[in-house]
Amino acid sequence: MRQRTLLIVCAVGMLLLACSATADETIWKEQAAKAMRRAADFFRTQVSTEGGYLWRYSEDLSLREGEGTATDTMIWVQPPGTPSVGMVFLTAYEATGDSYYLDAARDAAHALVRGQLRSGGWDYRIEFDPERRRRYAYRSDPPRKDQRNVSTMDDNNTQSAVRLLMRVDEALGFKDEKIHEAAQFALSTILKVQYPNGAWPQRFTGPPDPAKFPVKKASYPDFWSWTYPARGYMSFYTFNDNTIADTIDTMLEAFDIYGEEEYKASAEKAGDFIILAQMPEPQPAWAQQYNADMQPAWARKFEPPAVTGGESQGVMKTLLKLYRATGKEKYLEPLPRAIAYLQRSRLADGRLARFYELKTNKPLYLTRGDYEVTYSDADMPTHYSFKQGNGIESIAREYERLQTTDLASLKQPGATDAPRMSHALAARARSVIDRLDEQGRWLESGKMRGDAENDPVRRVIDCRTFISNVRALSAYLAAAK
Repeated sequence: MRQRTLLIVCAVGMLLLACSATADETIWKEQAAKAMRRAADFFRTQVSTEGGYLWRYSEDLSLREGEGTATDTMIWVQPPGTPSVGMVFLTAYEATGDSYYLDAARDAAHALVRGQLRSGGWDYRIEFDPERRRRYAYRSDPPRKDQRNVSTMDDNNTQSAVRLLMRVDEALGFKDEKIHEAAQFALSTILKVQYPNGAWPQRFTGPPDPAKFPVKKASYPDFWSWTYPARGYMSFYTFNDNTIADTIDTMLEAFDIYGEEEYKASAEKAGDFIILAQMPEPQPAWAQQYNADMQPAWARKFEPPAVTGGESQGVMKTLLKLYRATGKEKYLEPLPRAIAYLQRSRLADGRLARFYELKTNKPLYLTRGDYEVTYSDADMPTHYSFKQGNGIESIAREYERLQTTDLASLKQPGATDAPRMSHALAARARSVIDRLDEQGRWLESGKMRGDAENDPVRRVIDCRTFISNVRALSAYLAAAK
């Protein structure tokens, strides 16, 4: 009898604990939803300009900046600007089903529509001041002489913009004509500016002349100068800053959303360029950028012709992605040579050099101030990473995994696992909730670009923090369903 009573008491205790835990989870779920809505409402009603966003703001919103200082009539395209904030609103919508977040994402998409250039893509920023807008060849405005019409694919600029448009277009059932048309125009432009060999330029104003860009395999120049030539490089075939990788991702996602085979074919054509661009022995990796003769070339004054230990890793990951998307063995074929080369090119500390001299494979650096090419790493500029992390082992493991994986089970690009509840996820969400102030701001210490070195540290609102925290709350709410 005593044992039976004890069992009953234990069962009741366990039930009470379970009920208490469930009630606690319900309270935190409600708080997470309220916190995310409050933060989104502050961003949408107080921070936004015409539905778009910059990168960072002072606490009182009087100072604003993207990659450079900005005004209250300006938004930024380059991540973590308008497309990035719009994407996290979509993430919140998918996690909650609350149309408020979809409306916020649609606002961001419409801001991008108003900033699309006649060349088909986007500049780094969009201006809404009526007089300043006259300088730019925006599709939504009347044409004028001498307007800036340079679309950039550098730093995931045009790519991130069109991806937000596509995602919002899909979420709205393709019923918003302005968003749908702008996305289609951008995608058709990306197809048109793709070179005959499958590459894309860093920037463009229109389609290339095919006669000026013959299809060739990569080769070493007979001579290259250590002296910066100070010439244009916007037409070069560009891996730098993941330009081609981001565009491939865009075209694969376009195929996933719209089902048009030409988008997938474009991504595969870019993969064929990657194969062509692999340097021959003794350095079978990739350069940051190539000229029309398919030889490594100078870009900025701190980016000499070289084989790169940095961008080459991103190129290899792109080849793995293309294999997962297509199952075509040709995208794996370059990898063993590149893996072996980069493994034997490691620096003494295990990292990789950003630049390796052509043919000699000696690590190259530049000096602070005058940017002279040198073999010494004693006086490097601090604004640019001349030594890179080494992720070759993980790339090699993924290559080996794919070699033994059945094609039918390959995970396609864009497929993601639903968030699962964990102690770490719950703790992260609670931390985010606790740090949100009454106005819906996540304030942090920082400096603005206009601040002098001796100015005191101020409190700032950073879009990166907003994006990270809303993503964490969205994951928590999705997992708590």
